[in-house]
Amino acid sequence: MDDVRIDAPARIDAADHAAVTRLIARATEADGVSPVSEPVLLHLRHGDYHGVQHLLAWRGAELVGYGHLDNTDSVAGSTAEVVVDPEARERGIGRAIVVRFLDIEPGLRLWAHGRQAGSDELARSLGFQRVRVLLQMRRSLLAPLPRVNLPDGVVLRAFRPGADDATWVALNARAFADLPDQGNLTESDLGMRMREPWFEPQGFLVAERLGQMVGFHWTKVHTSSPRHEHLGEVYAVAVDPEADLRGLGSALVVAGLAHLRTRGLTQVLLYVDASNERAIGLYERLGFTIWDSDVQYSALP
Repeated sequence: MDDVRIDAPARIDAADHAAVTRLIARATEADGVSPVSEPVLLHLRHGDYHGVQHLLAWRGAELVGYGHLDNTDSVAGSTAEVVVDPEARERGIGRAIVVRFLDIEPGLRLWAHGRQAGSDELARSLGFQRVRVLLQMRRSLLAPLPRVNLPDGVVLRAFRPGADDATWVALNARAFADLPDQGNLTESDLGMRMREPWFEPQGFLVAERLGQMVGFHWTKVHTSSPRHEHLGEVYAVAVDPEADLRGLGSALVVAGLAHLRTRGLTQVLLYVDASNERAIGLYERLGFTIWDSDVQYSALP
């Protein structure tokens, strides 16, 4: 660490952004999983730095570490994510970044993506405790799919950007009231995602009954590096909790899988909280199995 300096810029300029992007790409290629979550990538790409703090670890002119601290959740508290260059690990860089963040926010939460033994060891050595596990599940799209059995009176259509935005945000908030990282999405957050190159309205399925939005399945297609196969994703799926529509959730999942199959994909993934036994049971019945996991740690007991 003697030859490494850690800067804390108020904003990321174009040169720093390029260096951070290259660092994340190197770590993703080495580990087979992104070291940071989608919100971090969106903040970096779209320049939305409100409530965000950055730490850049430099060895000379080479960026060897990056830390992202999100202070926007006033209820659950601040969350940090850290990237260290694969060639610079086990030299205390990740620890130094986390310690700097702890000085800023003692009640810090820390995400570790994928089953990285070093991340778990670092978190525990600094007194963090596991508080949440996010499972990644996968399924082959070559295996048979059940029929789409929609409840009576329910029809599916594609999402209409602009016309559906406010209605979707309200439904998403009701459906994910217990998961603020999803349920707190705003129209601005939705717009940011719709500007991503992977977005397509045809893959954003909306369920309607009597002209009212009662559910949705937003799918995503990952275009990854040559080392990793292209994957479909059950990006977000929900049913309005105020609607009495038994079986709609399962039908929406299957309809989304059928759409991803038409894109020529052979594998699909999804993320689900390990505590959500009902959803896990549904996904297992539809052929999904656990592939990997992300772990969130808390510095508070």
